[in-house]
Parts: sequence; structure tokens; C-alpha cells
Amino acid sequence: MSIGILYVEDHEVFHDCMRHFFDSQTEMKILAVANNGRTAVKLARDLSPDVIIMDIMIPALNGIEATRQIVQENPKVRVIGLSVVSDGRRVMEMFRAGARGYVSKECAFSELVHAIQVVMAGKMYLSPSVTDLVVDDYLNHTPAESVAGLDLLSAREKEILHLVAEGKTSKDIADELHLAPKTIETHRASIMKKLNLNSIADLIKFAIREGLIDL
Repeated sequence: MSIGILYVEDHEVFHDCMRHFFDSQTEMKILAVANNGRTAVKLARDLSPDVIIMDIMIPALNGIEATRQIVQENPKVRVIGLSVVSDGRRVMEMFRAGARGYVSKECAFSELVHAIQVVMAGKMYLSPSVTDLVVDDYLNHTPAESVAGLDLLSAREKEILHLVAEGKTSKDIADELHLAPKTIETHRASIMKKLNLNSIADLIKFAIREGLIDL
């Protein structure tokens, strides 16, 4: 039986490329593709893929939060993070969310295939090209950092923060999450209080700094 894969990437030009590459793999098959985190969560629930290749910087719900939700619903799924790596903290957040592997977008397709084989064997995989970043982040980590920032927010607050940082209004977010606008405003006020921020501009700067959105 072939390994069923869900591929999540917001640049749709890569979807056909990945389908083409995996067509040559008799033991692997792409079941579906998604271009945002919320769609990825839904497809993971509907299709129960064996492996999810998850880009981190995706809209609606970033790859880290999407991974956290997916793994909470189905702990058996193997998620492999995929990104143009900028810092070790982002890599470690992906693993804390429940990912079993991490590869750089600059890796060869053969390495991605190898990563899938490794996580399917019950092991964890970290691309050699990002190992130094993770080690540097670990060595420079301070205890205070572990209780700061995103760790203070609930899963729903992180999701709303992401959408606010994308420039969406309370009404837009309420419609997308099927909540009342007043509920969104209450969550937003709670986020700002927990993070000690005073404006939407500060929220956006925080989201960029924490890797929730890209410039």
C-alpha cells in the first residue's frame, strides 16, 4: 500500500511540480494539496494521510498552528515541516507542535523522500542543513524565553493573532471563524493585554518577529 501524502504550500506553482515528482515514486502518492492552514486541517481530518508535508509560512493558519491542531486530532499522523529556514526557534516550534521531521525548501527531492521514509519508520528527521541553526538556538536559549511571547496565548488567540496580522478586520475574522465580531474583539483585547502591546501595529510587528507571518 502506498504512503498517502497531503502537501501544504501556498505557492500553487509548486503543487503540480510536487505531483510530478511523486508520480515517479511507486510507494508514495499525493492525496491532496492545500494552500492554507485551515484547509490543511480539514483535509487532514477528511483524508487521514500518512504524512503531511507542511510549509510553515502559509495564510489563514500558519503551519505551526495547523500542525498543532492536526496532531491533537490525530497523533499518528507524521508531519514534516518545510520552509526556507531563517532561525532555529521556528524549527523547534514546529517540533513542539508535533512535527516528526523538518527539511529545508532548498533540499533535493531525494532528501524529502528520505525524510518521509524515516518518519514512516517511527523516527524523527532533521535536515542536515538546519542542524546548526537548532543547536545555536538551544545554546542561546534562556529560561525566561520559555514563558514569553506565544506561549502565553491559547490556540484560538494564536489563530486570531495570525489573522489580525494579515490585515483582516474583526468582521472578516468573525466570518471566517464563525464567531461574533464582539468575541473577536474580546480575544484581541486579551491578546494585547497578555503581550503588553498597545496597538494593532504592535501586534503586527510581534507576529512578524515571532514568524507568524512573513514580510
